[in-house]
Amino acid sequence: MNTIRTAQIRKLEKQDLPQLLPLMYEYIVDFYQCPRPDEQALEKLVHHLLDHPWEGIQFVAETAEQELVGFATLYFTFNTLEAKRMAFLYDLFVSPSIRGQKIGEKLFEACLAYIRENDYSHMIWETAHDNAVAQALYDKMGAKKAVWLNYEMK
Repeated sequence: MNTIRTAQIRKLEKQDLPQLLPLMYEYIVDFYQCPRPDEQALEKLVHHLLDHPWEGIQFVAETAEQELVGFATLYFTFNTLEAKRMAFLYDLFVSPSIRGQKIGEKLFEACLAYIRENDYSHMIWETAHDNAVAQALYDKMGAKKAVWLNYEMK
């Protein structure tokens, strides 16, 4: 494991794309073993979030050496039951080479701070049933398992 003293968490900026995209491929292809998305499509998605922050936002973890080592993505929708906006934490990823240094916690806390500062009703997310590492992080952060059951169709 590489040792880093600190990682700054901040909102994604356009100049981060050359470092972010490889990190996103590490997340999509290596971690989740999904097919590699077209680079133009992935770049278009990131630019869309940068240009339309009311639809979603990305946070990055950056080392003192200005290396991106993690990211989190929030997408926004509405919560009719509370008549407020809500956030869906879709991605939370830290490069495996530097895990265990609380960077995932910092990314999570940045997302939580954002929704609280902007008066969102709540933040939801999902993780794989067998992703014990992520579940341990969420439990440690004080999260509770939702009462709602997820369904999906393709």
